[in-house]
Amino acid sequence: MAEQGVAQTLLFPTLFDKPLVATFDTPHQSSDGGAILLKAIDDALGLTSRLAACLPERRQEGKIEHELPTLIRQRCFGLACGYADANDAAQLKADPIHKLLAGRDPITGAALASQPTLSRFENVVTARDLYGLTQTLADVVIAHHQARLAGQRVRRITIDLDPTDDPTHGQQELTFFNGHYGTWCYLPVVGTLTFNGERTQHLVTAILRPGNAHATLGVIGILRRLFRKLRLAFPYARLRVRLDGGFASPAVFTCLEDEGVEYLVAMASNPRLEKRIRRLLGKARMRSKATGESAQVFGETRYAAKSWKRKRRVIMKAEVVRLVGRDPRDNPRFVVTNLPQAPRRVYEIYRERGDVENRLKELHYGLGFDRTSCTRFWANAFRVLLTAAAYVLLQALRQRLAATPAASLQVGTLRERLFKLGARVQVSARRIVLHLPSAFPWLALWQAVALALGASPG
Repeated sequence: MAEQGVAQTLLFPTLFDKPLVATFDTPHQSSDGGAILLKAIDDALGLTSRLAACLPERRQEGKIEHELPTLIRQRCFGLACGYADANDAAQLKADPIHKLLAGRDPITGAALASQPTLSRFENVVTARDLYGLTQTLADVVIAHHQARLAGQRVRRITIDLDPTDDPTHGQQELTFFNGHYGTWCYLPVVGTLTFNGERTQHLVTAILRPGNAHATLGVIGILRRLFRKLRLAFPYARLRVRLDGGFASPAVFTCLEDEGVEYLVAMASNPRLEKRIRRLLGKARMRSKATGESAQVFGETRYAAKSWKRKRRVIMKAEVVRLVGRDPRDNPRFVVTNLPQAPRRVYEIYRERGDVENRLKELHYGLGFDRTSCTRFWANAFRVLLTAAAYVLLQALRQRLAATPAASLQVGTLRERLFKLGARVQVSARRIVLHLPSAFPWLALWQAVALALGASPG
């Protein structure tokens, strides 16, 4: 049924040499025909079924129209297809592909949940439920990579944690004004894993936090749980942690050292460190003046802040940045570490964490990670968790493109080339047929992914 107020038929009387009529009157069709790939990757991971198993059924027996796995799949698959708002259910609840993805007959199956039903579902989740869901998401991701890397020697796993801002524009619980970001917001933290020398950072956790949360809030617990899970799955791997400057606290350093992991943690400048890097900055200025280009000089020192119980190794990068039309600018940087490599190499290892910013951009701009408009904090935390789950599915799907030029596609491009495919759905007694356009420009790419996910030539 069309949305109220939206015309079913439109006329372009002078656009061509004949009047053109556009009418929305064809049943059993979808604009997300390619999204059946999501169902295939979800079946391989078992993600949505395991997430649904974490939630207790609190509804009255006999009055349940939409089972928990159906609701989880409707939201996760919808997010992956670009529908960040539960309001989108008003149109999508009758979409044959989305019904098929959720496990219903695409033609005769009942409509999916409406926006009010999805909102009630989001708002019933508790803090205890969220803890179980978060642990299950990490378990599924780690088990997936354990299977993916079976037969290979995993020598090192790098954990990156990054806070990000989630601006709010209403009366949401635990949203506060944050001076650093200059807005009312939440401050979720996102964790990723990198295996051996691979470039891809795989999302493993995403946890919503209040807008006034200190950068270290919950971080030690997150790290310790990840250490335990990773050591169980990869007992011979060395664990390495990279954190930005907001995490540089005595408690975090003590945790990392007690756990026996490698670490690289950025640290803000202070008068004592500025004094120690002065000589290196002088060399960098001289080099930059001689070449007319930006220059970097690396060094190290042993340093202990007043709150530290002992000295630690601090890598210093003295940099002078030259940009066209601007005066040269000093850019000193400091990284606390227990790695033994030369200062330049240590800083290069730390800089590799910069790719986390791309993961955050994909979450925000590709999946609506910041669509946290529920009144209750835990409902918003549940939305963040479901968005993370959708991203895990998309990352796993992207891995199937590793040998193709499409391996580095952003989430939005991946969605446009694989999911946004017009389809007419036909159901017979023996099979379901998706009639897809033969002129589809990404046909070879779509077929390659489908074959990698278990399809066979018809």
